[in-house]
Amino acid sequence: MKKLFFLLSILLFGCSKTDVFEGENQILIQPIAKCENGFAGEYPCKDYDLLTHIPLNLLGGTKGNDCWGWVDPVTKKEYALMGTDEGVTFIDITNPKNAIILGTLKTRTVSSPWRDIKVHNSIAYIVSEAEDHGMQLFNLGRLRKVSNPPVEFTSDRDYTGFGKAHNIVINEESGFAYAVGTKTFAGGPHFVDINAPFKPTPAGGFADSSYSHDAQVVTYKGPDTDYTDKEILIGSNENEVVIVDVTDKENPQKISSITYSDIGYTHQGWFTEDFRYFLLGDELDERDKGVNTRTIVFDLIDLDNPIHHFDYEGTTAAIDHNGYVKDNLFYQANYTAGVKIIDISSIENKQFNEVGFFDTYPNNNNTAFNGAWNVYPYLPSGNIIISDINRGLFIIRKSNS
Repeated sequence: MKKLFFLLSILLFGCSKTDVFEGENQILIQPIAKCENGFAGEYPCKDYDLLTHIPLNLLGGTKGNDCWGWVDPVTKKEYALMGTDEGVTFIDITNPKNAIILGTLKTRTVSSPWRDIKVHNSIAYIVSEAEDHGMQLFNLGRLRKVSNPPVEFTSDRDYTGFGKAHNIVINEESGFAYAVGTKTFAGGPHFVDINAPFKPTPAGGFADSSYSHDAQVVTYKGPDTDYTDKEILIGSNENEVVIVDVTDKENPQKISSITYSDIGYTHQGWFTEDFRYFLLGDELDERDKGVNTRTIVFDLIDLDNPIHHFDYEGTTAAIDHNGYVKDNLFYQANYTAGVKIIDISSIENKQFNEVGFFDTYPNNNNTAFNGAWNVYPYLPSGNIIISDINRGLFIIRKSNS
C-alpha cells in the first residue's frame, strides 16, 4: 500500500529534480550551503549550490588531483573517484550530504601529485607520473560489498607495459585505452586493448607527433563524412593539436595538426557533442602571455583542414586546466577560480556566455597552480564532482534543479 501511494504521488504531483532513487527509496538531495547573494558558505558562486565537501585530510593525501565518476549499473548508486598524491579514494555520493568514504587504493609505487583515472565497464583504470607505476585496474563492483568503511583496497590487476604516464584516455565504444605521456612511443599514445575484463593487452602506439600531454578518443560521427565511424584521437601535444586516425592500431595515420597564436602549453581539450568544434585549454598562456583565462576554439568541419575559429577570454587571470562538454555547456576546471560553467550554444557565432561558477579556492583568483584540478559533469543525477588540489572533494549542483 505504501509503495502504491508513493507511485501515485509521483504520477499526480511529479518528482522534484532533486530527488534521487536508491532502489525503492527516495532521497531528497539538499545542499549543505545554498548559493545566496554570491556565496555558498565561504565559497563564491553563481547559480550552483554546495552539496558536500570532503577535505583532503579525510581522503588520505596531501594534494588533490584528478577525479571521475561512476554509476553502479546494478544499484544505480553514484560514486566519486578522487585522486590524491597517495592514491585513489572511492566515495559513495548517492546522498551527497551523507557521503561515505568507502576506502582507498594506494599508489602502486611512490607518491606523486599527478594521478589520473578513467572508467570502462565498471573497472577503474589509474595511471600516475610516479616512477614505474604502470596502470592499476580496480573492480568498482567491490564497492557494493564494503561493510565497515573505510578500507584499504588492492588492485585487481596491474598493467606494466609502461611505467609512468601523465593521463589515461578511454574510448568506451571501442574498448581501447590510450595512455599518454609515457616513456613509450616517444611520449605519444600507448594503445591498450581492454575489451577482455582484467586482461589488458598492448596494442601498439603512435610516436610520429612526439609527446602527447592529453587526448580525447572518439568513434567519430561528425560533419566530415570521410571519417564516419572511424576511431579518431585528438591530442593536445604541448605546442599543437594533432588529429590521428587510430582505427587500425597497427597503422595509425596522422590526419592533420594545427597551432595557434601565443602558445604557452597546449594542455587539454574536448569535442562539442556534434564533433564540429574542439575547445582547447592552454595551461601557461595566462601566466606567460598575460591573458585572461583563454579557451581556443577550432572549427573541425574538415578534419584534414582544421581552422582556428575564435578565442574566448574569461573574467579572471586564473589558469584553465581541464574542461568537458555536456549538451551546450562547457564545464571548465579553472584552478584558483574554481569551476566555470559556460554556455556554448552560440559557438557558431563565436559567442560564449558564462552562466555559472563555483569557486572552490576562495583565497584569490591569481594565476597560480592552486584550486580546481578537474570537474566531472556526467552523473545522471545532475550532481557535479570537483577535485581541488588544496581542499579535496566538492559536489555541487545547479541551484533549484
